[in-house]
Amino acid sequence: MKATQLLHDLGQSLWLDNITRDLLISGALKRYIDEFSVTGLTSNPSIFNHAIKNSSAYEVAIQAGLAQKKTNEAIFLDLALEDLTQAADLFKPAYDRTHGIDGWVSLEVSPLLAYDTASTITAVKEIHKRVDRPNLLIKIPGTHEGLPAIEEAIFAGIPINVTLLFSSGQYVAAAEAYLRGIERRIDAGLDPDVISVASLFVSRWDVAVAGKVPEVLRNRLGVAIAGRTYKAARDLFDSPRWLRIYNAGARPQRLLWASTGTKDPAASPILYAMALAAPFTINTIPEATLKALASQDNLHVEYMPADGGDCEQVLAQFARAGVDVDALAMQLQEEGAKGFVTAWQELMAGIESKCAAMQEKKKI
Repeated sequence: MKATQLLHDLGQSLWLDNITRDLLISGALKRYIDEFSVTGLTSNPSIFNHAIKNSSAYEVAIQAGLAQKKTNEAIFLDLALEDLTQAADLFKPAYDRTHGIDGWVSLEVSPLLAYDTASTITAVKEIHKRVDRPNLLIKIPGTHEGLPAIEEAIFAGIPINVTLLFSSGQYVAAAEAYLRGIERRIDAGLDPDVISVASLFVSRWDVAVAGKVPEVLRNRLGVAIAGRTYKAARDLFDSPRWLRIYNAGARPQRLLWASTGTKDPAASPILYAMALAAPFTINTIPEATLKALASQDNLHVEYMPADGGDCEQVLAQFARAGVDVDALAMQLQEEGAKGFVTAWQELMAGIESKCAAMQEKKKI
C-alpha cells in the first residue's frame, strides 16, 4: 500500500501545496486525487507567482484582463479564482463524501493586509461573494490584527484557513477567534457549522536554527513545536466550551501542518510527513514530498501522541541550547508575512511585465 493511502486510511488528509494551470490542463491534479489520495489543496502568493511566471497558460486570460483595463491585482484574482474554481470542482466529490470535512481549496487575501483588520474583513467578504463554490477556504494570517478578522469572517459564515501560525500560543489565539465567531452565530440563532482549519508552519523552525544547535537536535524543533500544538488542539477539542458548540452543531477547527517539505538535503524527503501522522489533521505537502511518499510502500507509521510525546523534553533541550521559542515564533511569523508580501510584489511585477510585453507585441 502506498504511504499516501496509508496516511489517508489512518485518518489524515493529504492536501497538495501547489496549484498551476498546467497541473489542471495536464490532468496531473486529477491523477494525484485518484492515485495519491489527495483530497484538497492550498495556495499562496509564492505559489501563484511561480505558476504565472513560468507558464504561458495564463496569457489569454491576462490579455482579456488588459482589454477590460483591469488592475494587476484584479487580473491576478481572476486568474487565481479560475484555477481554484476548477480545482474545487475536482475536489467536490471528496467534499460531498465527507460532508464538508474534506475537499477544500484555499486562496489567500492580499498579504499587504496582514496587519490591517478592517481591510482584511472587506477583502474576505468580497472574495467570498465572487466564488460560486462551497469548498473554498479563504486564508487569513493569524497575526494580532488578523484575529478579529478571523472572528468576523466566521461569524459571517465564511470558511477560513488561518495561516502563518508558528506556535501553540499563536494556534490557541486563532482557535479562540474561531470559537468566538461560532459562539456569536449560536447566540444569534445562526447555523454554527462553519468550517475552518488552522495552519501551523513546521519546517521553517528547523531552518531557523540550522547550524546553531547541537547535532543531536538537528531537524527536531519543528516536530516538537507540532507536538506541543497538537496537544493544545486535543485539549481544546475536549474542553467544556468546545463541547458545547459541538452540541449546537458546530465542528472542531482542524489542525493543518504546513511547510512540511524537507529543507535539509541530508534528511529524508518524507521526514515531516512521517513524524506528523495524526488523525483528524491535514498535511499540506509540496509535489516533491507527495511523490516521495507515493513511492514508498508498506511503511510503518506511528500516530503522533495525543499528549505531544516527548515534545516538552525536546523543547527543554533547545532552551538549554539558547533557543527562545516564543521570541522565535514571533520572528518567524513576521518573516513569513514579509515573505508573502515580497512574493506578492513579485507576482504583481510579473503580471505587469507580461502585460507590457503583450502590449508591445500588439504594436509590432
